[in-house]
Amino acid sequence: MKVYPYRRLTGNVSWRVDSAQLKAEGEPWEDVESKYLSVVERVVALGPDEDRPDWTEARLRLSAGLPAKALDPAGPWQNTKVVAVLTERATNTRTTVEFSSVSADGRERTAELYLNRCDLLDRATLAVHVVATVDGVPGRVIATSDTEWFVDVTAVVPSLARELEVRMVNFGSGAGRLQRFRDSPWLVDTTGRIPVVRVNTDFEGLGDLIGADGGTGPEATVREVLLAQMCSEVWTAVFHSAVGDLEVEEDGTPVFPHGWQGDVLREMLPDMYPGHEPEHALREVHAARTGASATGWGELQSRIHFAASRRAGVPRTLSTTIRDLERLTQGDDA
Repeated sequence: MKVYPYRRLTGNVSWRVDSAQLKAEGEPWEDVESKYLSVVERVVALGPDEDRPDWTEARLRLSAGLPAKALDPAGPWQNTKVVAVLTERATNTRTTVEFSSVSADGRERTAELYLNRCDLLDRATLAVHVVATVDGVPGRVIATSDTEWFVDVTAVVPSLARELEVRMVNFGSGAGRLQRFRDSPWLVDTTGRIPVVRVNTDFEGLGDLIGADGGTGPEATVREVLLAQMCSEVWTAVFHSAVGDLEVEEDGTPVFPHGWQGDVLREMLPDMYPGHEPEHALREVHAARTGASATGWGELQSRIHFAASRRAGVPRTLSTTIRDLERLTQGDDA
């Protein structure tokens, strides 16, 4: 535990990466598709891919929110600023950008962080700090956000199943509630601070298959399909959990929940309702859930399934698997 010789800010400093753009040499900026930016995993995957240019520069658009007391004129902090810091150990890169106020009270802030491809080798960490003048000393860090993002220049698609906490559990001899599901290969638990995937080690061979790293042949092919299926189920489960936590204002307007539940909704709604603003899409979901929509709950399930499959990379994995199986079959025939 660190001890500071000055007053520190308590309370949540919320922030996120809203979008990303890439720029190739001599070309205009191009938006990074939502499938490469995961709010749940807090990963921006900028690895090589046929769907986007061989980029040389990236631009991340960030947003942050400060507690009201951070800007209280009567408080212990003056000249309060918010900065984002991108660091990577492999290249010793350190890039900093200051947020600008976009609201009358100064609490809502945005920033644009630029980074060069040649400065990054693998995976960089992006963190947000609040600095202020305290007791006449400028530049003191009074708060650091609990959440970090990762900018990965080698990964193509951030995988929720591989980034979430995965626990190997013996369902048969585990907790009573797990014993009821001893025939299930895995369960998604959304009751905690973050979602957890519990893999049933009683399922013969499942633990070894999921835990395998790399490899080739049929086992690797099956593993990729299995992980994609698990990931899709995780996205579906966390979406339903997030919808179940919706709060509604007096006029019936649903409000985005805090924490990962709100992040999940913001991540999936653009795939479920393309072209809709997030707030409008959330109202559509709430109307379907409460029976106020003509389309109803059944039609909503198709949208959830589509968005979950896309977030999990199921189409890409399935296409790759089919090609791999064809090659394996041709090899056997030869």
